[in-house]
Amino acid sequence: MDLRQLQQFVVLADTGNFHRAAERLHMAQPPLSISIRKLEADLGTPLFVRTTRGVRLTQAGEAALADARRALFHAEQARAAALSAAHGERGALRVGFIGSATYALLPRLIPAFRAAHPGIELILHESTSASILDRLERGQVDAGLVRFPILSAGPFTLTPLEEDTFVAAVPADSRFAAQESIALKALADEPFIMHPSAEVPNQQAVAMLLCQQAGFVPRVTQEAVQVQTMVSLVESGLGVALVPGVTARYTNRRVRFLRLSSPRPTARIGIALATREGADDRHVQHFTTVARGMMQDG
Repeated sequence: MDLRQLQQFVVLADTGNFHRAAERLHMAQPPLSISIRKLEADLGTPLFVRTTRGVRLTQAGEAALADARRALFHAEQARAAALSAAHGERGALRVGFIGSATYALLPRLIPAFRAAHPGIELILHESTSASILDRLERGQVDAGLVRFPILSAGPFTLTPLEEDTFVAAVPADSRFAAQESIALKALADEPFIMHPSAEVPNQQAVAMLLCQQAGFVPRVTQEAVQVQTMVSLVESGLGVALVPGVTARYTNRRVRFLRLSSPRPTARIGIALATREGADDRHVQHFTTVARGMMQDG
């Protein structure tokens, strides 16, 4: 028994006539007759009573008809689901993201993507840029929202989505808190909170370079992986930190975010969408299209 035979059985039951059924199925009548007889032989019971005017269902045929219709319906559902997935409209998309993407980027990107592609489930994993890129290369995530610039080479395509610059985060009770901006060199004697080089190498390297351009090597007394944790440590009075400017959107009365008047950052930082080079996954393509459109819309 196959789906073709089930379809022929249902159409013959609906029409009650081999000739009309063959026309609806776009086939000749003799092959239809042979196929129905083979189906009856496989089932071990007649499904139709043949008469001079056509056919009518036997008791066994009546019993089988509802299940045959359901089988055809579910087969069509499976076909539609497979085609939707092939066109990137069904399934799941695994996206890694850094914590600071939750400040502004993710709250815009997720609703936009869900509105455009409601059949694709988003599975989100928070991590560091280095870990996301490693998982992307291993095929454990499909795309990632990471901090750039990326200092290490890899088989990735980067689409910048959010540009930013470093600002200085200082405790609200520090002597610098009344200022709107600050020369980074003025913080040379302060204890610094920075990302660990092993886990967040790109951002740590850019921050260190900026300090060196200001003429000093920072005295790092605390390390933290997440930007939110760095801000909390600044709030606790443990030091100052260089953090992305977007962090200031979430104001904290115990922390002040000061624009850097010097040195002017030569390299901008931001968040980029990282995908595997040459990836032809439809889900990833849809996600990239939505992200680019959002960036163009501002």
